[in-house]
Amino acid sequence: MATAAGQLHVREQGANDGREVRKYLRSTGLGKGYPWCAAFVTWCHDQHNIPNPGSARVVDWFRANVIWQDRGLQNRPPVKPGYVMGLYYSRLGRLGHIGIIEYEDRNNYYTIEGNTNQAGSREGDGVYRKIRPKRTVSALGDYCVKPEQYFKTIKELYGTDQ
Repeated sequence: MATAAGQLHVREQGANDGREVRKYLRSTGLGKGYPWCAAFVTWCHDQHNIPNPGSARVVDWFRANVIWQDRGLQNRPPVKPGYVMGLYYSRLGRLGHIGIIEYEDRNNYYTIEGNTNQAGSREGDGVYRKIRPKRTVSALGDYCVKPEQYFKTIKELYGTDQ
């Protein structure tokens, strides 16, 4: 979380560009000019050698280590700092934005996100702290948990590890 928070000063220089933005995109093998919310999350994880998809595509972050997908508010587990959250966009027909959760309250997740802005856009201009209503979050993932703990947690939540 400290690594992500340490990037709150980052603002683009041009569209999807800037020294730090290029650094995030390089962590996924891309050059300047691409949307970078997932690249920001990749870079943060890479700084601590946390295995991750290494992708700038949000959907790739929710192919594994998913602890919850939109099933209404039922079975939404409590979160831990470092979980990732995904937002679904109906016009895209898929998850289209990702952020790192710092903490939650009853109704909201408090996040740090790249490629957003004060209004919460998925095509913003920097790294910001955001408040996301839980009802708007469509997926949660945990890349910080040890694999054996992941399966134990899934079994506790859903009665199966499949």
